[in-house]
Amino acid sequence: MKYISTRGQAPALSFSDVLLAGLAEDGGLYVPETLPTFSQEEIASWAGLPYNDLAFNVIKPFVADCISEADLKRMVDDTYAVFDHSGVAPLVQLRPNEWILELFHGPTLAFKDFALQLLGRLMDHVLAERNERLVIMGATSGDTGSAAIEGCRHSDHLDIFIMHPYKRVSEVQRRQMTTILADNVFNIALEGNFDDCQEMVKDSFTDQSFLNGLKLGAVNSINWARIMAQIVYYFSSALAVGGPHRPVSFSVPTGNFGDIFAGYLAKQMGLPIEQLVVATNRNDILHRVISGNDMSKGTLEHTLSPSMDIMVSSNFERLLFDVYGRDGAAIADLMKRFKTESVKLDEQQWANVRELFDSYAVDDNTTCKVIADCHAETGYLLDPHTAIGLKAARECWRNKATPMITLATAHPVKFPDPVVKAGLNAPELPERLSDLMTREEEFTVLPKQLTEVQNFVASKVHRT
Repeated sequence: MKYISTRGQAPALSFSDVLLAGLAEDGGLYVPETLPTFSQEEIASWAGLPYNDLAFNVIKPFVADCISEADLKRMVDDTYAVFDHSGVAPLVQLRPNEWILELFHGPTLAFKDFALQLLGRLMDHVLAERNERLVIMGATSGDTGSAAIEGCRHSDHLDIFIMHPYKRVSEVQRRQMTTILADNVFNIALEGNFDDCQEMVKDSFTDQSFLNGLKLGAVNSINWARIMAQIVYYFSSALAVGGPHRPVSFSVPTGNFGDIFAGYLAKQMGLPIEQLVVATNRNDILHRVISGNDMSKGTLEHTLSPSMDIMVSSNFERLLFDVYGRDGAAIADLMKRFKTESVKLDEQQWANVRELFDSYAVDDNTTCKVIADCHAETGYLLDPHTAIGLKAARECWRNKATPMITLATAHPVKFPDPVVKAGLNAPELPERLSDLMTREEEFTVLPKQLTEVQNFVASKVHRT
């Protein structure tokens, strides 16, 4: 299988090359040249499989010509063995036909573990085969950073630099990153917002000369392997509620569009999905472009759901590439204009997006009310992102005969403030993280200047 850039000017690459490259050299994102598809009979035959076996079946076509089946199976098995629930991604029922998909049973209590625990192993495997070293540079609005560090810290072939917006992530999120004290782990607190962090990562990929011969790799969801791994839990949850013999709908709290793009791909691969609901907070560019064709950045606001405090949703470009008929030149022009001005999609392409997705935006007060009401009704405690997903699900759910699954993207302990604002007691850390607040931290605060960040990275990397 080959992978091509959404902007059409970069060479097609193998899975292993895309894994290490992250961003394409033309600034685009890599996508498969063709998607594998599965028949309803094949999907039905996977019912009851352990999560790791299902993951192997879904992922295998994407990597088949680069990694042996035995090596892939070993890495997939090792990845999901570290999750603390035997079902890996269990479902909890709240109301008739209404489900929560718990994606927070991994090492860092967030859905990012599903992809990043595997990504670190895949990268280490390919780099060991090639006898190469890679510099990972990533941006996080909260959860990606800790999951990436956890997935990469044991690697002999990676240095990892993670930027988070200074004082704009929760204390639990920050400490999950900054208390990992390893020779190859570097945390940068950038005096800016998430979009500033993300832009610095993209600019560094465009010109890597500051590394003097070393290469950059990506752990953000611009890396195709992240999206690939997230496709799996759409299949696992659909199978658990009667798919593929009946359609299923999903509501996904998302800022960077990667998690729901994985659901879109699952649908393209043959999973009968009736609705995909994009749930956002008041940083609502995704809702605005889907509902009103308004692709304008606006002002990024700090909210009680900080992992979605994003105004430039990188993975939306992958969707646009499809709805524009895979016209790389059109996407390159659109994204160039988006950097400096508000843009609108062509009418037909916007209609295509609206046909694929519903959307809803939720403010902080409503988020807290949903947390309080859900706990009062069921005793179930939601994190703020999941609360937004649940509210969007209930507002957009067209056919109550179709199961609606809301993705629970993080454990509520990572975001105690909205829980307390909802009138509830702050959740307690799980036993394995009970000492998190007393662990030693290490991070570097840097100004919002690309040269400062790049000089710091260059001064810390290992070259042997």
